[in-house]
Amino acid sequence: MAEVTVPALTDRAMRRLWRKVGARIIPLIGIAYVMSYIDRANLGYMAESLRQDLNITAAQIGLASGLFFIGYVLVEVPSNMMLRRFGARRWITRILVTWGAVTVATAAVQNVGQLYAMRILLGFAEAGLAAGILLYMTFWFPRRQRAWAMSAFFMMIPLSGIIGSPLAAALLSWGQALTGLAGWRSLFLVEGGLTVLAGILIFTLLPDRPKDAKWLTPAEKEAVELRIAQEAANHEAHGALTGIRQSLTSGRVWALALAFFAVVFGLYPIAFFLPTMISTLTGSISGASNVSSVLLAGIPSAIAIIAMLAWPKVASRKSVVFSTAVPMAFGVLGLLLATFTRNNVLFIMAFCLSVSGIYTAMPQFWRLPPLCLTGAAAASGIALINSVSNLSGFIGPYLTGAIATATGSYTYALLTIAAIMTAGLAILLTAGRRAEQAAGEQREEDPQLLAEGKIA
Repeated sequence: MAEVTVPALTDRAMRRLWRKVGARIIPLIGIAYVMSYIDRANLGYMAESLRQDLNITAAQIGLASGLFFIGYVLVEVPSNMMLRRFGARRWITRILVTWGAVTVATAAVQNVGQLYAMRILLGFAEAGLAAGILLYMTFWFPRRQRAWAMSAFFMMIPLSGIIGSPLAAALLSWGQALTGLAGWRSLFLVEGGLTVLAGILIFTLLPDRPKDAKWLTPAEKEAVELRIAQEAANHEAHGALTGIRQSLTSGRVWALALAFFAVVFGLYPIAFFLPTMISTLTGSISGASNVSSVLLAGIPSAIAIIAMLAWPKVASRKSVVFSTAVPMAFGVLGLLLATFTRNNVLFIMAFCLSVSGIYTAMPQFWRLPPLCLTGAAAASGIALINSVSNLSGFIGPYLTGAIATATGSYTYALLTIAAIMTAGLAILLTAGRRAEQAAGEQREEDPQLLAEGKIA
């Protein structure tokens, strides 16, 4: 394979270039991600209202939350292959517009059966967004830059909690005056409309590849394209998988998928049920308490942003496995602390620790797959890992709701989540370390990339 030569831009110019790319790309794809997480968590915000208006149980709310992931998991890999074929701009726009339309239609449901149907449709509509964005990031950021770029992007998840909580609280309180519909119906209507608008914004402004970016100079386009090509060649030379079938049958890819399944297993139950947990702990389920619990549920997301800003400064000097395992362990610790406290303040503090750990571990984990996947294997392998992890979005909320309904509390549900995350941590420390060691020779042979890793 012919050696690819990187254009002669100075280190300082390259650092400015990566910042420029980050400033242009991350906010755009971040908007789409924020909308997706707000949309997934909205059932948690309106859980008490749905119980009253549709007469459904916690287990049914958990099932409705989880049904979303049936379609999401089934078409994740095909969706990523379509993105690779048609381009990120058109495919991400398609995803946003169709899921926004389904969310708007959900405002009209009259019973739990209709709610189940709309959640399944929503999963098919939104499928591929997260995996597509993760693949898209590999088109723009080489390995060293992903340490900070992934953290900046994944900060959109806690940001969605900060935005989503007050938006949900406002619509639950004043939505009827604004739209003439019940507060929870207004929430579906407004969020669906905002998602369609986000799709229009993506179609207008998002470039498919660096060569399509009008805001890059010709030299900058060439520098980014060739740096990505150089890294892909280096990965392939050191045994990275390149074919679709290879990635889908690789034991290492499946092990990484199970590890990430455990990383995010606690994320969705927390997103869906934390407002209800807070409301239950305070001993009141009045409408005012419901709004207050929704607002309180946004506090862990705000704290998580601080952790996500600070951790990359440490992670950039540590291995990927270390950078993922440490915050993941704090996520487990926070869950255990939340389980054994009955104090409102300590309960929220424990969830601040847990949510911060989970959110901080997620972007660091996604530095691992590109070490052993490239080309078509990256598209299918990233989608497979994300698809398997999203099974936790089905299992986690349903299991949490079922255990809470059976036991009358969330104690055993939180212990179950902590146990599954601990098992995933063990997988990460074995399979993840082997994946990283396989790429270790490349890191030592690539001093030029290391020299450019000065951006933290």
